[in-house]
Amino acid sequence: MKNVMIVEDDTILNNGICFNLQVEGINVIPAYSLKEAEKNLKQEKIDLIILDVNLPDGNGFDFCKYIRLESKIAILFLTACDMEEDVVNGFKIGADDYITKPFSINILIQRVKALLRRCSLENDDNILTEGEFKIDLDKMIISKNDKHLILSPIEYKILKKLIQCKGEIVTRQALIDEIWDKESEYIEEHALTVNINRLRGKVDEKYSKHKYIKTVYGMGYMWLGDKNEKC
Repeated sequence: MKNVMIVEDDTILNNGICFNLQVEGINVIPAYSLKEAEKNLKQEKIDLIILDVNLPDGNGFDFCKYIRLESKIAILFLTACDMEEDVVNGFKIGADDYITKPFSINILIQRVKALLRRCSLENDDNILTEGEFKIDLDKMIISKNDKHLILSPIEYKILKKLIQCKGEIVTRQALIDEIWDKESEYIEEHALTVNINRLRGKVDEKYSKHKYIKTVYGMGYMWLGDKNEKC
């Protein structure tokens, strides 16, 4: 479930937005000041922020700039600041959307849903999932059944390449080109075999021989996933 934080000091308005988003199946986290919003950011996983500009302890524009220093969290301004220069400034400093008060709650809900869909697509682009394996391409982390695998950089590159080419033969030369510096004058092919064997020892279940990575003799390797074939 996605988390949306509503930063609005008007208690009635904040509660009303929270209620309507919850009806749509969206989890909400209310904040009535910037101090409270900053605390929530540190304690919760926030997917989208609905942000007012005029708040009792600061300015929403400044808070947006602060967030953009280190985060790509979606930000939707919901404010009475309706001058054209305010709207333009909001987008310039990193807002994803800008709605002025008074507003339609139905339009707000649809804008929120659209932003959450976009965020999901962007996140999915950086997560490669294959059966019980998941590769976070941004963090270079591979997990199996939600448990992180401790892989060397070379093992990570091999597994990533094989999963991306599932069902296809990846030649030894293709793996060498993918893993090692292409400007290197000489690569010891035995090093690839050693790393493949180490990788197999980490991804295969105990007592399971070559369940995931199939050797295609004279050619290279193939990722089988959950197919149970003799390798």
